[in-house]
Amino acid sequence: MAGEAAATGPLIWIMAGEASGDVLGGRLMDALHELRPDLRFRGIGGVRMTERGLTSLFPMRELAVMGLVEILPRIRSLSRRLDEAVRDIERSRPDLVVTIDSPGFALRLLKRIAALGIPRLHYVAPQVWAWREHRVREFPGRWERLLCLLPFEPEFFRRHGLEARFVGHPVLQSGADTGDGARFRQEHGLPADAPVLVLMPGSRRSEVPRLLPVFRRTVALLRERIPELQPVLVASPVVAQTVRRAVAGWPVAPIVVSEVAAKHDAFAAASAPGGGAALTKSGTSTLELALAGVPMAVTYRVNPLTATIARRLIRVPFVSMVNLLAKRALVPELLQGDCRPDRLAGTVELLIRDRAAADAQRAGFRAVMQSLSPDDVPPATGAAREVLRLLDERAA
Repeated sequence: MAGEAAATGPLIWIMAGEASGDVLGGRLMDALHELRPDLRFRGIGGVRMTERGLTSLFPMRELAVMGLVEILPRIRSLSRRLDEAVRDIERSRPDLVVTIDSPGFALRLLKRIAALGIPRLHYVAPQVWAWREHRVREFPGRWERLLCLLPFEPEFFRRHGLEARFVGHPVLQSGADTGDGARFRQEHGLPADAPVLVLMPGSRRSEVPRLLPVFRRTVALLRERIPELQPVLVASPVVAQTVRRAVAGWPVAPIVVSEVAAKHDAFAAASAPGGGAALTKSGTSTLELALAGVPMAVTYRVNPLTATIARRLIRVPFVSMVNLLAKRALVPELLQGDCRPDRLAGTVELLIRDRAAADAQRAGFRAVMQSLSPDDVPPATGAAREVLRLLDERAA
């Protein structure tokens, strides 16, 4: 395991601020440890990173908040945590600082430590190509290296005079396409022909409460039309307890899964022709489902004021990564006012009953996945090589 106590080499201060970043951080630490077993780590992370030996400076969940309005009550707490992270870096004097995603916190941290002269790498380019493009003017001097997950991002940053490197998308290492659908059905007593509806409300405490009530009513409508339908609710460890409490009173009880293997088994159960579909919030979950071949619709609901502001700022035609990469409306997007039980139920029913509609999505998914790998190495290995190159450049 890649822990600070088990090694004596260079110290990397590494930080993730939400569940998806924790997964990336865990894989990156594994890849780094394979290439340089002597590396030490400290910083901020969640379950995946602590399993690899990181002692988190404070609970990662304190940073997991999304939304322009939703973040306001947390500003003072986040500011204190930022001060704490800066002090820890000043005391430990690491050889390299790696921040993963969470740009609101990470980029402020990178700016605050600039005067220390410690090389900085940011993994997961900020998606300013989607909205608030003017923010790119703030980036010079924030990092020495920027790693991108999406193939079109390096060109965007080059147009703004910033170097960026595409290392591949980590969804390719997620194992989302390796689940066992038959095992899932057997474990939960589901008939082979019972359609499975995968529900993915998100991994942040701020977003789950907005989607669960809509999902509840959507499932109730669908069960009237497809009596054998079985809902499966995927809950990240960060929100698992919240989700289980919330669904306890649902009239149609969903299967709740929070383990990664169980999630992938549920994907497999829903991916067979006629086997089901998914409703998911926008984000990486759309790529996981695409890799697994699960027909899907994307939905999202945020505070109305946040939505109004976002509509003025967004500069891309789609919110889901699958559609952005496909450069077309490959999957339906039902957002804000369209995030209604009747609309969601009708869309899901079509995907389950109409084989051609589902197969058309799957064909598009295969092309999207092919665009996400720049070479033959796993994305985490590509990222780890860039981390070590920067470390060696500064040591030379």
